[in-house]
Amino acid sequence: MSVQPEPLQPPAAPVPPSGTSGPNLHGGDKASLAALMLAALGVVYGDLGTSPLYAMQAAFTGSDAVAASPQNVVGLVSLFLWSLILMVSIKYVAVLMRADNHGEGGLLALLALLIGEHRRSRDNRRARRWIYLALIGTAMLYGDGLITPAISVLSAIEGLEVATPAFHPYVVPLTLAILVALFAVQSRGSGKVGVVFGPFMAAWFVVIFALGLAQVVKAPAILEALNPLNGLRYFQQNGWRGFVSLGSVVLCLTGGEALYADMGHFGAKPIRMAWYRLALPALALSYMGQGGLLLRDPSLAVRPFYSMVPAWGLYPMVALSTVATVIASQALITAVFSLTRQAAQLGLAPRFSIKHTSDSEQGQVYLPALNWMLAVGTMGIVVLFGSSDRLASAFGLAVSTTMTITTLLFAALAQKRWGWSPARVALVAGTFLVVDCAFLVANATKFMDGGWLPLSIGILVCLVTVAWFTGQRVLRHSRDELGLTLEDFITSLEPSPPLRVHGTAVFLKPAHVNLPQVLLHQLKHNQVLHEQVVILTVLTEDAPRVDVQERLIIDVLPLNFLRLTVRYGYMEEADVPRALELAEAKLGRPLYDPMTTSFYLGRETLSVAPEGSLATRLLLRLFVLLHKNEQDLTAQYAIPPNRVVELGARLDLLASADL
Repeated sequence: MSVQPEPLQPPAAPVPPSGTSGPNLHGGDKASLAALMLAALGVVYGDLGTSPLYAMQAAFTGSDAVAASPQNVVGLVSLFLWSLILMVSIKYVAVLMRADNHGEGGLLALLALLIGEHRRSRDNRRARRWIYLALIGTAMLYGDGLITPAISVLSAIEGLEVATPAFHPYVVPLTLAILVALFAVQSRGSGKVGVVFGPFMAAWFVVIFALGLAQVVKAPAILEALNPLNGLRYFQQNGWRGFVSLGSVVLCLTGGEALYADMGHFGAKPIRMAWYRLALPALALSYMGQGGLLLRDPSLAVRPFYSMVPAWGLYPMVALSTVATVIASQALITAVFSLTRQAAQLGLAPRFSIKHTSDSEQGQVYLPALNWMLAVGTMGIVVLFGSSDRLASAFGLAVSTTMTITTLLFAALAQKRWGWSPARVALVAGTFLVVDCAFLVANATKFMDGGWLPLSIGILVCLVTVAWFTGQRVLRHSRDELGLTLEDFITSLEPSPPLRVHGTAVFLKPAHVNLPQVLLHQLKHNQVLHEQVVILTVLTEDAPRVDVQERLIIDVLPLNFLRLTVRYGYMEEADVPRALELAEAKLGRPLYDPMTTSFYLGRETLSVAPEGSLATRLLLRLFVLLHKNEQDLTAQYAIPPNRVVELGARLDLLASADL
């Protein structure tokens, strides 16, 4: 019997909407706050900050492009500005960042809060629906993780074509070379290169602010874009084609989900201050500057960003853009690593082999297999599409789908956890949802132009996560339950206790199992028990971290049995030997000796029974394949391999048990 961390356990008490800071923020230390703001610029705003490279030009190129007339330019810039205000400043910065799970944000943190409420009310069926919806949103984020490095680096290198068309044949090879280098250094950890992210991104924002301001001064008419009515007139003038343009406008919002997800690294206050004090003004001026440039010369719509740069600064700007896009890509790759690890901790995805790249920061992890899957996928996308213009059509669908799902989860959370009235939910979340759905529908029209790519990636990832989640549930239902509790088992031993041998035996079991079968198998085959027997369960809570003082639940039982429950947050790594040492300190007696403690694990050979629906059986077959190839439980729990004893069993998965 293999043992998984029990997923999605509710926290001990509800956490109110707080918008509190993450673990790194401490009060009024101005120097510390400034340092966190600078770091947030490098990690949180890399994707949002580099979108001016390709977002505006995407609206004026391609099959659904509009003419770069003065009315269209002003209208589109107005849509860009008010999308940033409504969807980033209000939705993510002002509202969603209040939905923090002990300081952590992101789609999985939002899900954990919502699931905790449904678990407390025993509404497991509805909780399961939100889990499946979140799995879809998470799957689309992987599409974002593949496309962002490709489109960001491509758009930066394409600036060389503005200097001279002779560079055109070298754009794709140079992009591939940079991506190879980017993925090759991931094993060193983001922390070793992250110290320079903030200053470079601060320089980037200052430069695009200055470039935009210079163009606004030359064409002050672009300031009319500050009036949102011009955005509405744009739709009136262009009809359906104007609506389809939202597929390009949404590109200015790429990175909004990362802003919310990275809240736990820096805290809400530094992220908000960095947005309002530098990132938002710089982005607004950059888009208005590009609009001002097009008011003066519409023929520059093919490359509006680089056309703002003076000839003498073009090559330095390409270099700065390349660095900025690498930073944006690095941040997103790291986010995908973290997301995968959190999903595995919550029992929503199989375990990958994880390497920690920092002795001090637990969140800095490297997943070798996932890294090179991302590398191959990203470089394949570059070769397939060849230009940022063509890739822009693919990018928006992933972004808009995730944004829509986040809003739906937030609406449910606001009503269920915060007690918002239906009218208030409709006003706040409904407004966001209307805009999200407009972006989603506009991008869906670009399916044949590249929208199929993130959808295909999302379906593939979603299939894996749904198969894993379904398989875990069926596995729990399919395991034999003997109806015998641990207390009953101990009582049955008291009249004629078995021979006891020196040392401690640790038997791992899931939370929903009363008595681990591996214990019965060991006693049946060996006819002995160790002098100390620990029945250990590892729980993964909804909270990102669990206080060390609340880590253990210890029940001392007769015949030197001990029932030990170890609680971890979904952002923590389980360490069973360390947990045994903590238990030893609390009990005040010897318990764990690395040389005499044995760990008993069950290894199940799974097969799929012929009963049940075809769809469920296919999902279970995929689950069996994933189960065979996931990370070894010994590595996941930091158990010494030379102290592990495995006992095998065969188990049929019953599709009809998928309740």
